[in-house]
Amino acid sequence: MDDTYDVVVVGDGAAGLGGALTLARARRSVLVVGAGEQRNRPAGHVHNYLAREGTPPLELVAAGREEVLGYGGQIVAGHVTAAERRDDGFLVKLDGGREVRARRLLVATGLVDELPDVPGLAERWGRDVLHCPYCHGWEARDRRIGVLATGPLALHQAHLWRQLSEDVLFLSHRSPAPNDEDTERLAARGITVVEGEVTGIQVSDDALTGVRLATGEVVALDVVAVGTRMNARAEVLESLGLKPVEVEIQGQVVGTQIAADPSGKTEVPGVWVAGNVADVQAQVIVSAAAGLKAGAAINADLVAEDTRNALATYQEQVRTMFEEAGWEERYQARPAIWSGSPNPQLVAEAAALTPGRALDVGCGEGADTVWLAERGWQVTAVDISRTALRRAAAHAEAAGSPVAGRIEWTHADLRERPPAEGAYDLVSSNFMHLPGKPRRELFARLAAAVAPGGTLLIVGHHPSDLRTSAHRMHFPDMMYTAEEVASALDPATWEIVSADTRPRTVVDPEGRETTIHDAVLVARRRA
Repeated sequence: MDDTYDVVVVGDGAAGLGGALTLARARRSVLVVGAGEQRNRPAGHVHNYLAREGTPPLELVAAGREEVLGYGGQIVAGHVTAAERRDDGFLVKLDGGREVRARRLLVATGLVDELPDVPGLAERWGRDVLHCPYCHGWEARDRRIGVLATGPLALHQAHLWRQLSEDVLFLSHRSPAPNDEDTERLAARGITVVEGEVTGIQVSDDALTGVRLATGEVVALDVVAVGTRMNARAEVLESLGLKPVEVEIQGQVVGTQIAADPSGKTEVPGVWVAGNVADVQAQVIVSAAAGLKAGAAINADLVAEDTRNALATYQEQVRTMFEEAGWEERYQARPAIWSGSPNPQLVAEAAALTPGRALDVGCGEGADTVWLAERGWQVTAVDISRTALRRAAAHAEAAGSPVAGRIEWTHADLRERPPAEGAYDLVSSNFMHLPGKPRRELFARLAAAVAPGGTLLIVGHHPSDLRTSAHRMHFPDMMYTAEEVASALDPATWEIVSADTRPRTVVDPEGRETTIHDAVLVARRRA
């Protein structure tokens, strides 16, 4: 396993797995940390989950885990004990001593239901002690239901449960008796008010049969509906400075949750929440959807950061990669970076020219220079890299002293030391790529260096190469067409011999043949 992830998801319920699935499908590295403490574990089935109605909670979780793993996510059992904000993200501490790093956090730790302190309620929780008419109401339909009052919201709950059964009792427990108006509403729906504190429950053959009052009376029931206090599991979030806030419904504080925007983004940069930890009323399908929404928001946030980082790198590459230090680093990294053969467009255009004085711009390891010298040209070979010039000189020496004697090797940056005007019968620039403005200025200086009657040859990677599998440098501003170069030449001074796009077959990095295109300008300076 790695120790650095795009996202660490804390919690392995519907919200956490929903977020992890979204992120894994977006090709993010994701680690889910969970201890199987889903709130609905005691329940027999999940309800109101479209197309998964009635699925056992653990079966739904198991399916979700398999889906996350299937897309490359990782899942570990355990707890996150704390998280610390770092400049590059978060340091996440797991029980057992493991520490991992994350660029972003998605916390989906859910909540804990705090039941009234009535003996026996907790043992029947999720079976015949229920809290939500939408989660469990259909299964409790037409049964004798007692609504245990834990605050003002209990009256609303009693009317909701009455929709599901004609036999509903309102157990006032320790709450004040309903006022006259509420009593009349309850009576109108046939809901009986039972006064007195509930001190326990009755169970027979593993089924709830009633509740016992402080008076000793037993009220026969099949189901007890109770509103719990729902407290966010927020220990990890509190370690980051996020405090739960109280949630009030119809004048009653029903629990706590973490404040967040609609996507789950919290006030701590890089931290999202989803599910019950951020919404005490969220059912399973809502929690899963919240996880998806948070996962998408996190991915978008990471994309924005990736773009900022890429832009900074790109701008630095544009600034440095074609400078002397950049070329030196490139040449010194490998014994040879070019094929050793002359560029095909130079061969095509210069083979029939009468040898004279030639300027080879960016001569590299010397293949073009040597080819020209072998054909009788007196060549000034210029490059910004001393390493390249040394290799080129060795190439020329290997070709023989007559060839080497026709070459002058020059270390220069022609942007700073332009060639002499009108000095060359051929100026050849093959694949000299610079940002737009510096390139246009350099090409103007190269054009000025051509003698009357001489030839200007400029060859470059056509912008269409960016669409091929050859993986050309992805610097669109440095690509150009022959027509673009030709448009900068004064027709009164220049005859455009050709300005076209020429296909060429190469082998891409995966070993497949692909077609690339050279932008080729051939222009003759009028005598």
